[in-house]
Amino acid sequence: MKRSTYPYWLSVLGVVLFMPPAQAQSRPGDELWNQPGIVGTIVVGLLLVVGVVLLAIVRLAALVRRLYPPKDHQQQLAFEEAVANLTPHQLDQILQRRHDLDYRLTGSELTGLKRPHDPQALVRHVTTDMHAPLVAEKKHTIRSRDVEPALIRLVGAYLLSAAFWLLFGTLVGWYVGIKFVRPDIDHLEWLSFGRIRPVHTNTVFWGWSSLSMLGLGQFVVARTCNTHLFSYRLGWVSLVLINACLLLGTLCLMNGINNGGGEYREFVWPVMALFVLGLVVSLLNFYQTIAHRKIEEMYISNWYMLAALSWVIILAVIAYLPFYQDGLGETVIQGYYMHQGVGMWFMSFTLGLVYYFLPMSLNKPIYSYSLGVLAFWTQLLFYTMIGTHHYVFSPVPWWLQTVAIVFSAGMLIPVLAGTTNFVMTFWGSGKHVTGSYSLPFLAVGVLFYFAGSVQGSMQAFRFTNVIWHFTDFNVAHSHITMYGIIAFLLWGCIYTVVPRFLGREPRQLLVGIHFWFALIGLLAYIFSLMIGGTLKGLSWLAGEPFINGVMMMAPFWLWRAIGGTLMLLSHGIFAYNLYDMLLRKASELAPVPTLPIDDHVAESA
Repeated sequence: MKRSTYPYWLSVLGVVLFMPPAQAQSRPGDELWNQPGIVGTIVVGLLLVVGVVLLAIVRLAALVRRLYPPKDHQQQLAFEEAVANLTPHQLDQILQRRHDLDYRLTGSELTGLKRPHDPQALVRHVTTDMHAPLVAEKKHTIRSRDVEPALIRLVGAYLLSAAFWLLFGTLVGWYVGIKFVRPDIDHLEWLSFGRIRPVHTNTVFWGWSSLSMLGLGQFVVARTCNTHLFSYRLGWVSLVLINACLLLGTLCLMNGINNGGGEYREFVWPVMALFVLGLVVSLLNFYQTIAHRKIEEMYISNWYMLAALSWVIILAVIAYLPFYQDGLGETVIQGYYMHQGVGMWFMSFTLGLVYYFLPMSLNKPIYSYSLGVLAFWTQLLFYTMIGTHHYVFSPVPWWLQTVAIVFSAGMLIPVLAGTTNFVMTFWGSGKHVTGSYSLPFLAVGVLFYFAGSVQGSMQAFRFTNVIWHFTDFNVAHSHITMYGIIAFLLWGCIYTVVPRFLGREPRQLLVGIHFWFALIGLLAYIFSLMIGGTLKGLSWLAGEPFINGVMMMAPFWLWRAIGGTLMLLSHGIFAYNLYDMLLRKASELAPVPTLPIDDHVAESA
């Protein structure tokens, strides 16, 4: 192990310190730091670290200011000097004014035997805790009184189902990570790595992410169209079909019944057909709701959601048709399916949700509708052709590999358009972010959206494929996208809307723990695998035995397990928060004053 790792750390240190010029006949590993893909990935990684550090500093500074309020000595000295220089006439005027305004409350307006009465809605929150809280109190959410109970029940069922699959799927994923540290932890067939790894990916993909998206989307499509959801019955039918798919698919996978080696399409076709049928039912429901809208224009969120539903249905059909799934044809289809599933289903639908919930959270319209349209059409143009960049230097035709690389670089256009739109919407709303428990999730999701997408484009280059392909670096990249982007954005949307359903807010301290455990766990997870994957790729390029790369990864897999443990704990807290908001009995809730205000924030966006 020492022989395989030590020379690489020396070479990295030497390159950083002395930057020797690249030689004409040098190996790829010798030109590591001269490659734009590597440099770009490092810059993006540093951007993530700087963004998280700045966020931590802002939150810590707010806590310190709350616990230890600053004293402005300069202002106090200036005031004393001004008072000392007042003329007798000015002093008499000030004293008279003070006498006129000298009014004191009796202290019993909101106490005593009478019920508290606040007709001007001056009081936002009532507490009997006289001690300084551990964390700064966030702005409380006002209940929306015009949401139909049937819609609340439907969306709540989707989110609770999604939370169950999140807990189950990440528990399985955590156990997969433990197997890297303790490979002899068990000797059971149905707990073998080859069976439970696809259980983890499929349950978090089709269970957690997809059900969350569909549940939130049914709320968004009804609100943006200013109408009722077309059919609640169809919504429940779709939920039952997708849950049945996940249950049957999980049982099949753990018993060794699968579709072969296609990643993320391990469900056999009769099981996956249930999922596709559920999506068809949802598409019909969304389309009919939009067709019966009571406003002329169709809000951009509906563009993304309708398109995502259409794309994923077509994608699933293409992925499971058998007559071109031989040899390299299966390889090309696998790259197409794998990347389209992330980009044209999860990413597109979630971005549509953000275009609604971000303006709702900030109480301001989206910065630019035109940038949203630009991002939509350019994502449709570029994303459909990039799947083959996972098979650079394979027997797949060279021209097809080149097209995938070029279109991967073209993805910078929709990413920059979308990121600019979201950042400019955030611009000038710093106080809203620090005073909210949902906006930090959305802010981190936007940060990872930019960093993860740019890093994916950098990873598509041929040189970076030489180093990172088939290494743990790809596992880190998939978690940057599906966790850093999709999961954080979904959590931000859920914490934005669910408290408005019944006026039940989660415990803000638990939301904070959920946020920081998930973020710190993710950072430990991705950076350990990115560093370890790079060292493993360099080891292979040097021609060292395969076992050396396995031994080299041992400490990085340990950090993967630590990060995964923090992430799993955060998911348990999230599930409890969701239960607290949706299922907890009203008699168990502390009384919270309700303001006579209904919000219609994003409908006018």
